[in-house]
Amino acid sequence: MIENNFVVIMAGGVGTRFWPFSRNNHPKQFHDVLGTGQTMLQQTADRFEGVCLPQNIFVATNAEYYDLVKTQLPFLTDRQILLEPCRRNTAPCVAYACYKITALCPDANIIIAPADHIILKEVTFRERIVTALEVAQNNDVLVTLGIKPSRPDTGYGYIQFENSDSEAKKVKKFTEKPIAALAQQFVESGEYVWNAGIFVWSGKSICKAFKAYLPKMDLFFANLTPTYINDTEQSLIDAHYQDMESISIDFGIMEKASNVHVILSEFGWSDLGTWKSLYEISAKDDAQNTIDGQVLVYESQNCIIKTPKDKLVVVQGLDGYIVAENDGVLMICRLEEEQRVKSFVADASKIGTQFI
Repeated sequence: MIENNFVVIMAGGVGTRFWPFSRNNHPKQFHDVLGTGQTMLQQTADRFEGVCLPQNIFVATNAEYYDLVKTQLPFLTDRQILLEPCRRNTAPCVAYACYKITALCPDANIIIAPADHIILKEVTFRERIVTALEVAQNNDVLVTLGIKPSRPDTGYGYIQFENSDSEAKKVKKFTEKPIAALAQQFVESGEYVWNAGIFVWSGKSICKAFKAYLPKMDLFFANLTPTYINDTEQSLIDAHYQDMESISIDFGIMEKASNVHVILSEFGWSDLGTWKSLYEISAKDDAQNTIDGQVLVYESQNCIIKTPKDKLVVVQGLDGYIVAENDGVLMICRLEEEQRVKSFVADASKIGTQFI
């Protein structure tokens, strides 16, 4: 029944690798990154139309982003916005949401979805999600969606699966961001998919997994059960959330559990984590430039340029560069050296917190 389907959108990250567009006070999930007229958060919520009811969409985010969430998704009640007082990676975030939802609906089937992913084939995506929901509802399993790799990308985690005729294939192991040679082997073997970080399970199955693999986390959130019913949990979350172990749901549960299954998928997925990933999925001109803003380009190619629309920007003689300006910060960096963005942010923080 659709009434038992719930979605948890994780929207608490800062997105440092997408600086200066993504900032502490306004991360990338709250921006219209692709110029569609919708922010990434809004696109993510709309993606589940027909899969679950609007009242069953929950957003887990940092407390400082409450106003952004309310503005962009005004249909949400405060009950549907879970406010983390501090960042503790994804396992505590997932636990908080899943224990609350299970308290409200013991037969809940829950989808966990990051707010900063691109899905180009949304009809196919919904079909895969519905398949995953059916598997999770009828079996004590933890389901993840795996993306068939199109290249040996070292920026993604990989999932090895057992070959079978089943829609949901049993997972053998997870490998986090392999070196290039290993990624090449994975792709050639046909036994691996990219880890999309999208999960589907029943509330009962995930709570059982927390009890087995993260017992302290289970104890805390299970003890909050009476407060979920009357929405009085926030003061206890504020007081004790910082004591939670900072660990991802992948490391904390998925890599340890023996009942993890993956559904192979192809729906135009991209983890929009970096400038290069945005460049790869964006439309390009004849010189392979991606441009967003009022920009005049001369003798330049293979660039991504994203600047405010109220400024005229002139770019000449660049090949393979990021040119990005937002909120008082201009960054010009070689696209192939985008991994240095984090160090740029660290140095900028020494000049002033307003720049990060």
